[in-house]
Amino acid sequence: MTMTEEALLAQLVEGQPPPAGRFGEYGGRFAPETLMSILERLEEGVVALMGDDGFRAELDSELSDFVGRPTPLTHAPALSDSWGAEVYLKREDLCHTGAHKINNGIGQALVARRLGAERIVAETGAGQHGVATAAASARVGLPCTVYMGAIDAERQAPNVERMRLLGAELILVTTGDQTLRSAIDEAFRAWVADPVGTYYLLGSAVGPHPYPWLVRELQSVIGKEARRQIMESAGGLPDVAVACVGGGSNSIGLFRGFVGDPSVELLGIEAGGSDGLHSATLVHGTNGVLHGAMTPLLQDDHGQVLETHSLAPGLDYPGVGPEHALLRDLGRARYEAVSDDEALAAVHECSSSEGILPALESAHALAGARRWAREHPGGRVLVGVSGRGDKDLQLIKGAHSG
Repeated sequence: MTMTEEALLAQLVEGQPPPAGRFGEYGGRFAPETLMSILERLEEGVVALMGDDGFRAELDSELSDFVGRPTPLTHAPALSDSWGAEVYLKREDLCHTGAHKINNGIGQALVARRLGAERIVAETGAGQHGVATAAASARVGLPCTVYMGAIDAERQAPNVERMRLLGAELILVTTGDQTLRSAIDEAFRAWVADPVGTYYLLGSAVGPHPYPWLVRELQSVIGKEARRQIMESAGGLPDVAVACVGGGSNSIGLFRGFVGDPSVELLGIEAGGSDGLHSATLVHGTNGVLHGAMTPLLQDDHGQVLETHSLAPGLDYPGVGPEHALLRDLGRARYEAVSDDEALAAVHECSSSEGILPALESAHALAGARRWAREHPGGRVLVGVSGRGDKDLQLIKGAHSG
């Protein structure tokens, strides 16, 4: 590792906002001129709030009393026996609303209220961020509008109803690919139309600075808890920490607890899809600008974003958070792809052997962790279970009937 690479890694370990919003060559702020001053004010506001003891106390209180933290670290004896490893599951599926998304949702909703926003807008793919935003907005007393691709809404009907019951206005996007990318496009347009009164509650560690850093900081509670818990339960650090990667918020949150521990391998699992279609950006992507940041993305030779696919709606995204790209380039994290079929098999294995029904997104991490364990007999494996699979029953049933 060169001195420059060592300095970049040291910055990641330190955790301060990246200089000029850049994670090495990635990140930055590529946005319409009408948003630049808003983003600058947002950066100033969130940096001040994240360093404010009063705000931190309010956030910690909500994480405890509303979200239900800390979430457990569960030893998985059946998976351990089957895989020939020591397997632990970080249970974000037990958060209020059923996934890690609420950590970021309540944090940014508190930011929005502190900064004087009049309403919240958000995008959602699998629906979990939309549900979390709706719940958090209700909690802080702000109206919210959620944009969701029509295809994703059909795939995640239970979450559509949950958002509406929680008081959100849900707008189905029927343009573009009608999935997460199109939903983000529409949410950005709504924000540009009213950048002062509207707060855009971005759901993953993507987008223009300061969002990748802010979301990472709000999700870092996952890794910090997991590090403390596994030291207490297992008496030492894991050999590997594994999490699924779409935009990358749950994985960057888990990795945050171990990025300063060189003995812990960081393994991100992307969606390998099926029949040649996938969403494995870090494995197959090339650099470009998407949704306000320089990042690897799936594009053709002319820079047009390619069609993506994953059975897991939350992984069906053609870009990725810029911090993940830097971790990859520095060799601090490694990224692999898992197919739809492998993820489905992991859902059944975890459900039937451990009594835990993981989300299809989380199942990608489980499948990748099983692969790692088979290659490293006796290793200690920490897997991020980012959400529960109730929302995916229709997809799981459809995959079998198809």
